[in-house]
Amino acid sequence: MGLKVAVAAKGIKGLEDEVSDVFGRARAFAIVETEGDRIKNVKVVDNPAASYEYGAGPITTKMLADMGVKVVIASDFGVGASVLLKDKNIRAVKVKAGTNVCRAVDSVIK
Repeated sequence: MGLKVAVAAKGIKGLEDEVSDVFGRARAFAIVETEGDRIKNVKVVDNPAASYEYGAGPITTKMLADMGVKVVIASDFGVGASVLLKDKNIRAVKVKAGTNVCRAVDSVIK
């Protein structure tokens, strides 16, 4: 069974995109399915909470948990989102904003 990783992305370019500087209000997420140290499948999903003034972190966390995500990558996580991710047994990994999405995933799976 592979690992499902969600990367907060600046846009909708999947593995070619850059990691967003925010988690809860990221424009989209690259949902990456892995098998061992290889990327098996990638899909991009829009973040329904991207434009929310308040409460983006909990909505985003629930969406990703419902998708079976086990690891999330972003450059920053708010306090509320961090607590919720931990409660859902989702590991939060911080990388520098602007990092290539594919490289960010590789840093987790290799």
